[in-house]
Amino acid sequence: MLALLRRFQEMDRRWVFLGMGLAILIPLLFPITLDFEVDERVRSLYDAVEELPAGSTVLISADFDPASRPELEPFYRAHLEHLFRKDVKVVMLSLWDYAPPLVVPILDEVAARHGKVYGTDYVFLGFKPGKELAIKAIGENIPKTFPTDSKGTPTDQIPVMVGYRQAKDFPLLISISAGFPGTREYVLQIQGQYDLKIASACTAVSAPDYIPFYKAGQLVGLSGGMPGSAQYEKLVYPQGPPEGVRLLATQAINVLNLGHLYIIGLIVLGNIAFFLTRRAEATA
Repeated sequence: MLALLRRFQEMDRRWVFLGMGLAILIPLLFPITLDFEVDERVRSLYDAVEELPAGSTVLISADFDPASRPELEPFYRAHLEHLFRKDVKVVMLSLWDYAPPLVVPILDEVAARHGKVYGTDYVFLGFKPGKELAIKAIGENIPKTFPTDSKGTPTDQIPVMVGYRQAKDFPLLISISAGFPGTREYVLQIQGQYDLKIASACTAVSAPDYIPFYKAGQLVGLSGGMPGSAQYEKLVYPQGPPEGVRLLATQAINVLNLGHLYIIGLIVLGNIAFFLTRRAEATA
């Protein structure tokens, strides 16, 4: 037994790397689901959508890029599914020039699956440069800020935009934010001025900075990184996803959890081996 513990301590690091590779590869090839709890902040975001009446319209600011896509796309997909399932209309825009090629195909895909019609049930207004100035303009006058949508149709002629001229006209604004400009700037620039109801999905590195906004009531909900996206998927798909829909965050978080369990197991076994071999050497 003692010899085995010593061999474990002297194990070639390549075996450790191989074990980590298997811990990642196996759940990808043979998906498994480890149970996890839903954070209060994510549940509050989900509840804010649940409280919306059918036929209402929300404003989404989709501000992420390819680097943050793995963390935020799963939330984005599940969120659109949640909104369209409740027959809530969507007005979407972006402050990031990298975002439109990422978000528009997904918006069209999810909308088509629910039989939604562009212009009547949803619209993408396009990208607007200007950062904080653009946010201030969105708060003041959306048709002036976006004279046309991404297809060139005058905003005033789009049915879903009728009656929605300022950010405060929407019952909920959702900021899907990978950084600057994003959630922080929406809160600081227009949330208090117009008493907006804002929810946020952000990257894991930004979530701690936004928690004070949530606790202060400036955000009605907050999803942080891959864990938040997985928790939101769990709420949106309590019985599992329909055919053709993949729970990207749930699958990814299971891989991460197994990887973490593998590392924790090595740490525990390493400490046990260290103390037992040291005790044996001391009494020898």
